[in-house]
Amino acid sequence: MKIGDLARKTGLSVHTLRYYEKAGLLQASGRTGANYRIYTEDDATTASFIKRCKECGFTLDETRALITIRDDKRQHVCAEAKDIAQNKMQDLKTQITSLQAMLITLDKLQALCCGGEESAEFCSIIANLEGAPS
Repeated sequence: MKIGDLARKTGLSVHTLRYYEKAGLLQASGRTGANYRIYTEDDATTASFIKRCKECGFTLDETRALITIRDDKRQHVCAEAKDIAQNKMQDLKTQITSLQAMLITLDKLQALCCGGEESAEFCSIIANLEGAPS
């Protein structure tokens, strides 16, 4: 199948598939005489695997590591994949904590602001972000 067919089959854009190729995550199985990329069902499975990894928040490097494990299961142990998943979970928990702190700060900032039509010279949000007391 050509890259457009692969895109339709996997729900990924042609641009994204080319990006994954450049990143070394996906490779066309061959080329036609007209130099079009040719993909197999295995390539579609790999593209879908990459898509699922992205949906789980894995980086390109983490996805590459998971593909390596997937492609040579006999040479790897389950603990390798689990370590990658656990590290991703910890990263996400850290991000969630940071985002929750941002929400609290923004809630406090917006609560201080009157939201009126007065000059921004007196805006408590701007004053707080500048480090001045409100």
